[in-house]
Amino acid sequence: MDIRLHNTLTREKQVFSPENPQRVTMYVCGPTVWSYAHIGNARPPVAFDVLFRLLQMKYGAAHVVYAANITDVDDKIIAAAAETGRPVGEITALYETIYREDMGALGVTEPTYRPHATDHIAGMIEIIQTLIDKGHAYAGRDGVLFDVPSMADYGKLSGRNRDEMIAGARVEVDGGKKDPADFALWKAAKPGEPAEARWDSPWGEGRPGWHIECSAMAKAVLGETIDIHAGGLDLIFPHHENEIAQSECAHGKPMARYWLHNGFLSIDSEKMSKSIGNVKLVHDLLKHYDGETMRLALMSAHYRQPLDWTESLLDQSKTTLDRLYNALRRMDVEAEDTGAPKGVVAALCDDLNTPQALAELSALATEANKSEAADWPRLKGQMLAAGRLLGLLHKNPEDWARGDASDAKRIDALVAQRIDARQQKDFAAADQIRKALAEEGIEIMDGPQGSTWRRV
Repeated sequence: MDIRLHNTLTREKQVFSPENPQRVTMYVCGPTVWSYAHIGNARPPVAFDVLFRLLQMKYGAAHVVYAANITDVDDKIIAAAAETGRPVGEITALYETIYREDMGALGVTEPTYRPHATDHIAGMIEIIQTLIDKGHAYAGRDGVLFDVPSMADYGKLSGRNRDEMIAGARVEVDGGKKDPADFALWKAAKPGEPAEARWDSPWGEGRPGWHIECSAMAKAVLGETIDIHAGGLDLIFPHHENEIAQSECAHGKPMARYWLHNGFLSIDSEKMSKSIGNVKLVHDLLKHYDGETMRLALMSAHYRQPLDWTESLLDQSKTTLDRLYNALRRMDVEAEDTGAPKGVVAALCDDLNTPQALAELSALATEANKSEAADWPRLKGQMLAAGRLLGLLHKNPEDWARGDASDAKRIDALVAQRIDARQQKDFAAADQIRKALAEEGIEIMDGPQGSTWRRV
């Protein structure tokens, strides 16, 4: 079955065909490790983890090479070091560890490579020198700049016109630019900046610009042309546009053949913003919600579409997982070694349609709840195989059922509401609660001593 992906570069959905099926390459822009990741930062790792799993299923795990970088030198990191008085390396090591633990809790597979920017400074300098030699870059007062007008098709990824590009480039009037759209490849060190955030170069001490980092790291671990480059919608311009400019002008070939971008995440229908005070950190959310619940919530909308993060979304995701695990718990048999169901695979092959894949998985749970024991090995195997592809259902169903005291309180409250509805002779409301709980695999038992419940 062909995998079809929406390519931002061509603005259409295309059949994915790797340059070399024996070495399928993917690069996803990773975090700048200066603080905690917010929930919006988690959407690309989860979305493209599903793609990683799908590619491994199709081409074989040994034939897919996936890199997600760590940016461990940046203005924000230097500012954090100055503000806290801690060494740069201490800050980046701390927040990288937290980031990887938090993403692991969301079921994100560790990539094949996690290149660090500070390990690839020499490669960045080499590319910058090549760009200067080819007439695509020049030394300015504050470092080295890329000469945007020297690239005839600059802007092909974002499709922005020149005015939009200049506005988006955050122009510095005193940077020694030849053109307002030019951007930094190498930044000259400023007085007072820590020694561990500056390196020697042919243009004096300094550090790389943000964009050149990914060009160098992608080349080093994957090659000059890669199959898939992915990240958030906010990276199309200027970051990915500038990566294309650097890499293609230096190497004379495409940087990536397919460009994928996930949509934005809002909080209760509002843009996430420090000024509003609605920034949700993954590290904090994991104190209140299971990582698998958060993963399912992130996959509940198509990766290219906006996602509104709400408590009701998390509650619904938890309810969905309860129902799936209850179906597995009911099928107390050994699972058959089946492949992932065709419906789930077809949905994911259609530009990672996770909502449809989850609907297919839910339909399997419905079938399992209605089936005879003879069908359980097959159905259980299909559910678990679908779960592996989606990064779900990796826990023991009994542990899932026991591990959530808060859910037991929720069910107790619903049972109490039903009792109250019956006393008020509102039998329609009472039946609705019974039906809703039955869909979760919860059986209500009425007796002389009152009503109790159990998972079935």
